[in-house]
Amino acid sequence: MRIMRPLMKIRTALVSVFDKTGVVEFSRRLSEFGIEILSTGGTAKALRDGGVKITDVSEYTGSPEIMDGRVKTLHPKIHGGILCVRDSKEHLSQAEKHGIRMIDMVVVTLYPFREVVARPNVAFEEAIENIDIGGPAMIRSAAKNHKYVTVITDPADYDRVIEDLRRRDGATSEMLRRELAVQAFTHTARYDGAIASYLGGREDFPDLLTLQFEKIDDLRYGENPHQKGASYRSSIRTAPSVAHATFLGGKELSYNNLLDLDSAFELARELRRQACVIVKHNNPCGAGCAETPLEAFRKALEGDPVSAYGGLAAFNGIVDVAVAEAIAVKENFLEGIIVPQYARGAIDILREKTKWGKNLRILEAGNATPTGSGWVQVRTIRDGMLVQSPDDSLTAELKPVVGQPDDAQMRDLQFAWTVCKHVRSNAIVL
Repeated sequence: MRIMRPLMKIRTALVSVFDKTGVVEFSRRLSEFGIEILSTGGTAKALRDGGVKITDVSEYTGSPEIMDGRVKTLHPKIHGGILCVRDSKEHLSQAEKHGIRMIDMVVVTLYPFREVVARPNVAFEEAIENIDIGGPAMIRSAAKNHKYVTVITDPADYDRVIEDLRRRDGATSEMLRRELAVQAFTHTARYDGAIASYLGGREDFPDLLTLQFEKIDDLRYGENPHQKGASYRSSIRTAPSVAHATFLGGKELSYNNLLDLDSAFELARELRRQACVIVKHNNPCGAGCAETPLEAFRKALEGDPVSAYGGLAAFNGIVDVAVAEAIAVKENFLEGIIVPQYARGAIDILREKTKWGKNLRILEAGNATPTGSGWVQVRTIRDGMLVQSPDDSLTAELKPVVGQPDDAQMRDLQFAWTVCKHVRSNAIVL
């Protein structure tokens, strides 16, 4: 049986945050437990303005903030107080000799590097200045020493930390400290990965490829029932997508559902005019372009009505009540649908008009402005991966062999060529 360590009493907390959401109230509640608070810069001002008694880090260390704030917490009195092993007589003796007090809690949120570089045309110099140095150093020190120190990197954790302190008379449990430490290391890894991706992304294919994806959810299983599966998404949006779509209801999404929805939506987005695509087993079985979404759906369904049964559909325009009425008939059966936007009343029709509607997976991708670029296609091989730029344009030059096609014929050829690009096996488009 694992023996839990004694609770760790919090006597001193260092609070230095960029995201000041809830920090004044949190610090006020810390003070109610008799916890002394060290703070820096803008955080110190916000806490003082909120009536919280604090000690400036520069006052405690005896060293002023220098170099435009680049150096303020990188000091032995800070990191010694965080990293000291409380069970070590030698560590405690050295701390006493150098006037280092124990820092039992570290509350840090980092400069918003990812948000800054996601802005269009951000200056390289601005991106560099938003690389936090002191913050990650304190987070990593506290997380390493979580046997004794509580580290907080997310304002969403303030309430549960206060509750732990309340239940344990101003102390925190080992279980909470460990959980927050894991969260902290995940946070700094993601942060460093974003920096490496940004700097490395200035090359087409950097020597070290760092990919950052956040978990959306566990899936019931992978491609087959005996395989485990989960879905992830990038924090950067390069276009409306399945990964960033809002799930509006229906049966739980499966691994294969997501693949089919992505295939359908990527083709629909690439087609001109109003378009609808129906996919089955990751291949388009029907695609149509027209002046209205309703006519586009009818054309896509006529492509192969038999294969369309049990398929998944995507549109590149708004699905209104008329389109929903055409979809939600007894003879049709779709597993899922994704569109940029649903008009008022359309979702209710899709859900309620047929028996299968209650299980219909309904996704809305929105029309969000991209927050980044540099999307690449990745395919794994055992112990490695292959990376290429996306096939996002029709680069082939169409050369007439017999006669000269008119505008309508050329439009049909471009439509067929686009669909062929999205067919997974040898392509025949009728």
